Amino acid sequence: MPEYCLTPSELEQIDRLIETAIDEDLQSQIDLTTDSLVPESAQGTIQIVGREQGTLAGVSIAERVFSFQGRHDVNFTPLLQDGDALIPGTVIAEVSGSMRSILTLERTVLNFLTLLSGTATLTRRFVDAVKQTQCQILETRKTLPGLRAAQKFAVRCGEGTNHRIGLYDAVLIKDNHLAWLKTRSHDYLADAVREARNNAPRGVIVEIEVDTIEQLRCVLPADPDIVLLDNMSNEQLREGVQLRDELNQRVLLEASGGVTLTTVGSIAETGVDRISVGALTHSAPAIDIGFDWSGVVSSSPDGPSS
Repeated sequence: MPEYCLTPSELEQIDRLIETAIDEDLQSQIDLTTDSLVPESAQGTIQIVGREQGTLAGVSIAERVFSFQGRHDVNFTPLLQDGDALIPGTVIAEVSGSMRSILTLERTVLNFLTLLSGTATLTRRFVDAVKQTQCQILETRKTLPGLRAAQKFAVRCGEGTNHRIGLYDAVLIKDNHLAWLKTRSHDYLADAVREARNNAPRGVIVEIEVDTIEQLRCVLPADPDIVLLDNMSNEQLREGVQLRDELNQRVLLEASGGVTLTTVGSIAETGVDRISVGALTHSAPAIDIGFDWSGVVSSSPDGPSS
């Protein structure tokens, strides 16, 4: 099992996200319920437990939540790594220390784990569905606002491949770009690729979307890095692969549009190199994960004990 790590850029974004998530609950004040009921000296131990089958993502983020901004009152011991398989009853991590901190941060931690494990689980199902081919499964930019870095990390945990991060790191010329360019040039598809190649920073990936085989024929001589074949039938995809092999074998072909677990295998068998699936990040159901208490000890004479 490979080790899945957050990049330095992702860590910066994740830390901002953790700060926002905690602030949603506390508004820089207090946890009224916990602080009213639990003595400051109370200590406890919990296990984070998977309650359904899936693929784990977010345990490294959960650890950062408990240690956020130099917090040292909780010990987090991971027993599984991001990308590991989950089965009902699997203990993901043990957490011990301040009961107040554990209770206050419980929902923030579970929100990350359940959402991201859901994305990793759905991604793994798509990857498994095309494992008989060389085709890669990618997400899209259809992510929840603010959660892109975390969701793209979860896709990697499910053995998927990341698409561009945002608008700044790759060129993707889509239908509305082309609708505007069409008014300026007869050979607008090829011109779009050439203009992007000339004006974008050196080495940036240039991808263009087409929705007919004739458009693919027009754009291949301009030598894009990737052509996105949008909402094409499997017959059209096979024809597109054959045309690519004849005209420009360097170009990667990506299929997208309405891809499901039922259809993804047959799409991959057409010979396309990549399949992008928006559902990985906008429609993945959360995985059930919970906190199970394994012991509570209070150093306060009148506090709870067990």
